[in-house]
Amino acid sequence: MHELYMGKALREAEQAFREDEVPVGAVIVHDGRMVGSAHNQREQLRDPTAHAEMIAITQAAAALGSWRLEGCTLYVTLEPCPMCAGAILLARIPSLVYGASDPKAGAVDSLFGLMNDSRLNHQVQVVRHVLADQCGEILTRFFQEKRQLGKK
Repeated sequence: MHELYMGKALREAEQAFREDEVPVGAVIVHDGRMVGSAHNQREQLRDPTAHAEMIAITQAAAALGSWRLEGCTLYVTLEPCPMCAGAILLARIPSLVYGASDPKAGAVDSLFGLMNDSRLNHQVQVVRHVLADQCGEILTRFFQEKRQLGKK
């Protein structure tokens, strides 16, 4: 089941790639139904908070009529940053599934361990590295193309 929904998140990441956004995608599932689906839109919206997770969380809250996203699972192609990890905690999302690790900004495992910090009033079950190779490959390809364009 995790691979199915991570595949949907990857399709969102591919859409971001086509839009010249950093290719990260996210979906939120509640009772077997997608209630949020988004990709990075920072460039389009000129909004530093327009990460895939943030947009999907907003969509899910609207769809469920509550800011408490209990019973939801968030699937995201890249390990969440501190901002997104904070939003996941504040939304009370109980489960997170991510693809590629983010050694530069990851706030789940790589740099920080916010999801299971006992000082916080909510902890999140985490499943790591689902379709990690595919999730990492799209990011690698995106930044390789950016570097190539920069050399021309």
